[in-house]
Amino acid sequence: MAQTLEAMRRRKESASDLYSVVRVMKALAAANIRQCEKAVESLHDYARTVEDGLQIAVRHRAGMLGNDPVPGKRWCVVVFGSDQGMCGSFNEQITQYALEEFRTLTSSPEDLTLLAVGLRIVGRLEDAGYPIAEDLMVPSTIDNITPRVNDLLLKIEQLRFQKGINQFLLIHHRPAGSSFQPDKRQLLPIDRKWLHDLSHKKWKSHSLPTYTLEWEQLFSSLVRQHLFVTLYRAFAESMASENSSRLASMQAAEKNIETHLNELTKEYHQRRQQGITEELLDIVAGFETLTQKPRAKTP
Repeated sequence: MAQTLEAMRRRKESASDLYSVVRVMKALAAANIRQCEKAVESLHDYARTVEDGLQIAVRHRAGMLGNDPVPGKRWCVVVFGSDQGMCGSFNEQITQYALEEFRTLTSSPEDLTLLAVGLRIVGRLEDAGYPIAEDLMVPSTIDNITPRVNDLLLKIEQLRFQKGINQFLLIHHRPAGSSFQPDKRQLLPIDRKWLHDLSHKKWKSHSLPTYTLEWEQLFSSLVRQHLFVTLYRAFAESMASENSSRLASMQAAEKNIETHLNELTKEYHQRRQQGITEELLDIVAGFETLTQKPRAKTP
């Protein structure tokens, strides 16, 4: 009985330690979600400023945009996953969504160049027959998003000029209320219809801004900022979704551990009480045996 109680006590302590770890991870996930949400919110003003700049740049200059580039059969797709586990079906969902999108883009995996953000999805995509050209780690903090975006922009430029790829697609999760869902966003080529609509959009005041740069230099700079905003948003939304999935997993684990811990505690007390009762009965039985008067012998 003593060994059984000691084993149960150790199981209770292990469950309590695991419960503390889960609660810490739950708090960290909630804090990370808020940081990512604030990053996306702060990006809105910057994105609006870039859009305003593009509106002025293409105003009365829509003819200089040229025609839509001739679409090729080759695509570069950037898929965003996670580096860490314990985030539920986060990676499985984005992998399944990406595989379905691949089939709509081309029938040949050779026509796809894949960039993976997050080591957890590399094996899943390769097992499905889609090799990864290069993988990047997920930023550990919001401050590390900007360097990752710059690295990805550099890789995209290399693919454009060295391999002639002119079509780029982003696939990532984005927050949807208290949950998340997979989404896609075309990075390049930039939607010409959107630019033409900007050129005819009414300006928000009576005075138009002016610029002194050459038009081509200004437009090129604004396009690079637009690409930066798009990639930054993809990183932040994917990280927010990952932590949302992890928070849900930790909440479920917390509930399960609480139930298991309550059952262990109840069983431990029952067995302990049973042991105490048995010891008391042994003591009473021994006392009665010692105090019992011997029977008189019959002649």
